[in-house]
Amino acid sequence: MTPDASLNVLGEPLESCSREPLTGFFRDGACNTCAEDRGSHTVCAVMTAEFLAFSKYVGNDLSTPRPEYGFPGLNPGDQWCLCAGRFLQAADEGVGPEIRLAATHRKALEIVPIEILKRHARDAGEG
Repeated sequence: MTPDASLNVLGEPLESCSREPLTGFFRDGACNTCAEDRGSHTVCAVMTAEFLAFSKYVGNDLSTPRPEYGFPGLNPGDQWCLCAGRFLQAADEGVGPEIRLAATHRKALEIVPIEILKRHARDAGEG
């Protein structure tokens, strides 16, 4: 698997999303992606209780630990590389979490319009 260029939605070098818990398609702490990343795990999101409940409701339980997969389970405040489509779905439902633009891979723009990403930016100064 060859990673795509590590650039964020602002056209700058991609920042790390989270090393604790360790996230990313490559489990490198960043929302890097490649052709094999069919889910486009490219949006660096800050988990909320509301989003975690929504995700579980729609069939992707991110809060329950799954030690057999090395997955610790997420808590509010944790940062995680979300699938761009799931983020867009949550945003459309009014439960989209805050995101970090500097740590969101530019490939997310193939699925999520920049205006929606900016509306959810954690730091109003980003973008």
